[in-house]
Amino acid sequence: MRAIENFPLSDRHVHPELIRAYGAVKHACALTNQSLGVWDDDPAKGEAIVRACRELANGEGMEHIVVDALQGGAGTSTNMNVNEVLANRALEILGGPRGDYKRVSPLDDINRHQSTNDTYPTALKLAAIRLLRRLEEKLVAVQEAFQQKEKDLAHVVKVGRTQLQDAVLVTLGREMGAYSEAFSRDRWRVYKCEERLRVVNLGGTAIGTGLGAPRQYIFLVVETLREITGIGFARAENLIDITQNQDVFVEVSGILKACATSLLKVSTDLRLLSSGPDAGFGEIRLPAVQAGSSIMPGKVNPVIPEAVSQAAMLVMGYDQTIAAACAAGNLELNPFLPLVAHCLLDSIDILANACEILRTRCVESLQADEERCRAHVHGSTAIVTALVPAIGYENACALARRTKETSKSIRDLCVEEGWLDEATFDHLIKPEAVCRLGMPDSFPLQSRAHTQHEEQP
Repeated sequence: MRAIENFPLSDRHVHPELIRAYGAVKHACALTNQSLGVWDDDPAKGEAIVRACRELANGEGMEHIVVDALQGGAGTSTNMNVNEVLANRALEILGGPRGDYKRVSPLDDINRHQSTNDTYPTALKLAAIRLLRRLEEKLVAVQEAFQQKEKDLAHVVKVGRTQLQDAVLVTLGREMGAYSEAFSRDRWRVYKCEERLRVVNLGGTAIGTGLGAPRQYIFLVVETLREITGIGFARAENLIDITQNQDVFVEVSGILKACATSLLKVSTDLRLLSSGPDAGFGEIRLPAVQAGSSIMPGKVNPVIPEAVSQAAMLVMGYDQTIAAACAAGNLELNPFLPLVAHCLLDSIDILANACEILRTRCVESLQADEERCRAHVHGSTAIVTALVPAIGYENACALARRTKETSKSIRDLCVEEGWLDEATFDHLIKPEAVCRLGMPDSFPLQSRAHTQHEEQP
């Protein structure tokens, strides 16, 4: 109640996954205490506490965790809210009235051999691991969606651009393949995060010295957590270090920022490639998921890439907040873990949701405007670059200038003036040619001597 009165900040409750994770941590602590005989004089109480913790770990009773997500005290308010709810639930199981803390105490029983300072960061790491596994699944799905588009659009030759200017020919499939590779790296980085988060300070109590906890408990509690969660948690070798230094969350957040960067870059590209559609690039058509304007008839905006972009920008901002919060810890404890938890878990959720809508509402139904791509290819001097292996760089420059002077297409001018025949020209701009790695040693083409044009630049 004091926390509710003191911290009317975000009007957002503690993340539900953090609550479930806290229930799992309390469950591990209760099982450990039970095995050490803490409640041998009242076995029913021990069983009731274990059951209450297990229920919270399964998501039951989460509506009673009512403190604000942002709070002073390094998470003590969350820990005490959990302790009180578990104590009262245990009393209900025992058939007694809520608030009879002489029978089941939030502190002496539920919080036995614990501190906020070891249970809160452990619960946060458990919650993050679970959410990161979901994010990894979503990244794999969006990666596979772009891989499918790589296959579907492999035959579509288009103008590749650097600095937003026409550059060389490429295929739309190759562009999609590059996006899939970016998300493949993100997936791998997210997967590796679990290694960092598995190291916990549970059992270290207040500052990592294990004050108030028996040695048997300290050795056993992390093993118990590992057994009930199926996650390979390990007790830190230096509990004082892990209690005060929270750089692991900065590292994980940086990986989330990298993922956000990929989402923002790809979303920006999709918006550019679909721009217009009549007066822009218009090389791809995104699914029309909703009307785009209340005043302009027929306008359809790229709202999915826009939404994903905003999600990515928010995660980038969260990353800076997490770095500041972890850097601001003092001496033996970081009091700002509630802010870290809020930003970190929210970031993972937002990225997972962004990947899901990008895949299902955009990428899977994305189509090429093959006619527009073809028109761009034949109307752009970028096509000249593909002819360089056959006619040489200087001749290609001359051809580009002649095309601008005559307003004829490059293909028509090239054939009319004998630079290349139609078959050779078409061979040089087909998908296999523009996507091959480097230049072949020789071409079954007209000789360079024959294609040296009389007019020199």
